[in-house]
Amino acid sequence: MSDLVVHGLGAVSPAGWGVEAMRQAVLGAQPLPTQAVPRPGWAQPLRVRRVPLPSPRPAFLAHPRLRRTSPITHFVVAAALEALGDDLEPVQSGALRLGVLFTTMIGCVHYSRRFFDETLKDPTTASPLVFPETVFNAPASHLAAFLGTRAINCTLVGDPGTFLQGVATAADWLLQDRVDGCLVIGAEEADWLVADAYRLFSRQVVLSEGAGALYLRACATAGSLVRLAQITHPQLLFRERDRPEAMRRVRQELPAGSPEELLCDGRQWVGRLDAAEHAAWADWPGTRLSPKAVLGEGLTAASAWQCVLAVDHLRGSRCTAATVSVLGANEQAIGARFEVRREPRA
Repeated sequence: MSDLVVHGLGAVSPAGWGVEAMRQAVLGAQPLPTQAVPRPGWAQPLRVRRVPLPSPRPAFLAHPRLRRTSPITHFVVAAALEALGDDLEPVQSGALRLGVLFTTMIGCVHYSRRFFDETLKDPTTASPLVFPETVFNAPASHLAAFLGTRAINCTLVGDPGTFLQGVATAADWLLQDRVDGCLVIGAEEADWLVADAYRLFSRQVVLSEGAGALYLRACATAGSLVRLAQITHPQLLFRERDRPEAMRRVRQELPAGSPEELLCDGRQWVGRLDAAEHAAWADWPGTRLSPKAVLGEGLTAASAWQCVLAVDHLRGSRCTAATVSVLGANEQAIGARFEVRREPRA
C-alpha cells in the first residue's frame, strides 16, 4: 500500500462540525455532555451525545436532494465535502473519478422508526415518501447525486470494524485503477431505539452520532503527507475465537510501536467492554488516544473518527506513525497503520 495516501479528512461529531472541533475535544480528554432522549412509555429518558446544530446552516442543505433527508445524510455530505477540499470541483465536473464507500451499522434509523411507527398505528396513513429514506444506501445515493459522480458507489453494512474493511476495499479499487480517488465514510445517527438496545447490554455506554471520512488517492499530491501502510486481516468473532483472542491476533499483525508513535484505540472507560483491547495493547510504548471516551459510542462513525484523528496527528507532526485498533460490536477485530509519507530520494 506504499502508493496510497490520505489526501483529505472530514468529520462531524458531538464536538461539532469539522475535524478541528473534534481534535480539540479529544485532546481535552473530557467527556462531552449528554442529552436526554425521551423513550416512549418511560418517565426516565435515555442519554446520548448528539451532533450540535450547525451554525451557520451549511449551504449544501438547500440542495433539492437533501431537503427531506435524515441527519445521517447531512453528516455524510458534510464530512465528504471537508475531506474532498479543493478536489470538489474536478469531481463535479467529471474530471476526477471518485469512488464512494459508505459504511454503517445502524443506518437511517430515524426514518425507519417513523415509517414503521406510522404503519403500525394506521397503515393507510404511512407516508410512502418516507420509505426510500429507510434503506441503508440512501446516504451514499444522496452524496453521489449531490456530487454528480457516476463512479462506483457501495454501501457496506456491518459492525464498527466495517469501516476499516471499507478502507481496504478503497485501496483495492485504487490499485486496480477503477477510480482516481475514493471517499470512505462511516456514519450513524442516534435514536432512542438504538440507545435502548445498548442499555440492554451495558448501561454505561453512551450512544453518539456523526460521521468521519478519509479521502484516499493512489498518488501523492500537494498536502498528501500520510500514507496507508497496513490493514490487518479481520479476525472474526465466534465461539472458538473470543474477543480477547481476536484482538490479540490483530495486535500480532501490527508493529510493536515506539515512544514516537500513536495508538488510537476504541476504549470508552467501560471495564468489561475495554478489557480485550486493554490486554492486547498493555505493552504499547507510545502515546494513546481513546476518542470514544470523549465522544461516545459512535459505532462505524467512531471507527472513522479514530482513523481521522490518527491521520490528523501525523499531519500535525505529533507522531511518526499511528495505529488504529477496532474491536467491533459483534463481528470482528481489525486494525490499521498509517505512516508519514517520505519523499523518494533523488
